[in-house]
Amino acid sequence: MKLASREAQGVVVLEPKGKIMGGPDATAMHELLHDLVAHDKKRVVIDLSGVDWMNSTGLGILISGLTTMRNAGGDLKLANVTEKIESLLTITKLVTVFETFDTTQSALDSFPRS
Repeated sequence: MKLASREAQGVVVLEPKGKIMGGPDATAMHELLHDLVAHDKKRVVIDLSGVDWMNSTGLGILISGLTTMRNAGGDLKLANVTEKIESLLTITKLVTVFETFDTTQSALDSFPRS
């Protein structure tokens, strides 16, 4: 997995590419999210348009990220969820846990302006 990040409207947008499967990927995303919190960046959108596949460990990474952000008083939202990942979220009932958006812009706009 490759992981790019940018900031828009006071929100950090993470753009993973490839497969989210755990191992070094899990460590990299976990460290990045904790680093963001340490720098008072607590509003995150993960753009999943470049993700080919995600296994249960990948879902765990997302859940951990959501927990990290919410415990710090922020939030994490998902954008551009592919059909494969949408079906995983539905099967695992995580569709009721994550806020998902069709576009990155609509996810950004869902955050209150600071």
